[in-house]
Amino acid sequence: MEQHRTSQPQGRRRPQTPLTPPGALVEGAAVYRVAARPGRGRVERATPSGPVPVTVPVRRPAPPVAPFVLALRRFPNPRLTGLGAGLFASATMLVLGLLDRLLLDGSPIVYGLLFLPVSALTALWVRTADLVTAPISVPIAFAVGVVPISGGAGGFGGQAMAVVTALAVQAGWLYGGTLVAGLITSVRKVRDMGRRQRAAARAAKNGSGAKGAPQAVRRVAP
Repeated sequence: MEQHRTSQPQGRRRPQTPLTPPGALVEGAAVYRVAARPGRGRVERATPSGPVPVTVPVRRPAPPVAPFVLALRRFPNPRLTGLGAGLFASATMLVLGLLDRLLLDGSPIVYGLLFLPVSALTALWVRTADLVTAPISVPIAFAVGVVPISGGAGGFGGQAMAVVTALAVQAGWLYGGTLVAGLITSVRKVRDMGRRQRAAARAAKNGSGAKGAPQAVRRVAP
């Protein structure tokens, strides 16, 4: 008997659609050409009517930082509230006044010299929201620390008169430390205002750029 060979039907091949060459862009996608410039870049957006130039900011490389500034950044930089800065300055000056009384017999010059760096640290470590409290806390701390070196006697009245006399005699150191704190807080306030203005301008530029942002470029895989 003649046997017929049976063959399994081959699966139908689906017609393959031609693929877009690698790197080709989908029709209607935007094409960009960027020319880098110092401080800004120029972008040309392809449209049916022709290329439309768009200027976008370009980040500049950060300038080198001096070694002295890097060394200062390694120091502790806490952020104290207004009350915390006042307590820090008062406690520090009280301890320095006691040490001055014990070691140097209450030298007003040493106490005044030590008051200047304490005033600077108080103005540097207070947080930005409480900058105005630093020039107020510093004179109070000076008065607290001057009690041990005033040398008053005869009860509360005699001690109070000795403190007032010491404050009048050392008014130069008191004004100097207050001036140092005021200058530092003023510089910090100006820098904070400039930082806020730059952030607002950057946000405004980003917002305006987002409104006119072109469509994203889409690539077709081979």
